[in-house]
Amino acid sequence: MSNAANIPQSATAAATVCWSCSASLKESALFCEQCGKIQPPSGGYFSVFGLEPRLNLDLGMLEHQFHKLSRKLHPDRFGRASEQEKEWSLASSSLLNDAYRTLKDPISRTRHLLRMHGAEIGEEFAGKDKKDPSRAPADLLEEVFELNMQLEELRMGDEDAGLKQSLSEARKKFVALQDEVDDQLRAEWAKWDEGAEFGNDAAREAAQKTMVALLDRRRYLSNLVREVTETLGDS
Repeated sequence: MSNAANIPQSATAAATVCWSCSASLKESALFCEQCGKIQPPSGGYFSVFGLEPRLNLDLGMLEHQFHKLSRKLHPDRFGRASEQEKEWSLASSSLLNDAYRTLKDPISRTRHLLRMHGAEIGEEFAGKDKKDPSRAPADLLEEVFELNMQLEELRMGDEDAGLKQSLSEARKKFVALQDEVDDQLRAEWAKWDEGAEFGNDAAREAAQKTMVALLDRRRYLSNLVREVTETLGDS
């Protein structure tokens, strides 16, 4: 017998008790621990996995939880469920997939968590066109100016092998600089996590400011690498 009649149509993401058995729910729970019924999808990417918002994650545990929840949300499990439960299962599956895709990638995870705390990250906050040489980090100004000259020569039809080799070497250097940024970001994760855990807002905010600057530098480097790759016509 369907429980459709028992499902309140006003169920919202703020639900704190199970719609079916009225048991208390953990924050953002996808299922009721008491009766096992699916709940309205709610919460953010960390909470859907029952995780505290942190930058250092156990990726093995994250993957395990993802597969466990994916199995529980499989459509075959809802063949006899109400239409509302089926809708919730589809919405929760989408939320789960988006959350896993974001949290398993270190850069996406960093961007996501910092945005949760109000950080302005992305091209929309850069203030200038991403290709503007004046936006280049101070230590790269001369190299970026030379790079842009070489890229323009290649676009104008100069097929000189030396030019292509020079651009390939520049790309290798920018990729290496990206790797350096990633190492620096990982060093800041511990500072951010520790500040969040112990309520040290000053330490957390300092780490956040540093990471925002590092992400901006990484984005600029990534744009350079992509532009060189596209102009060279290889991968």
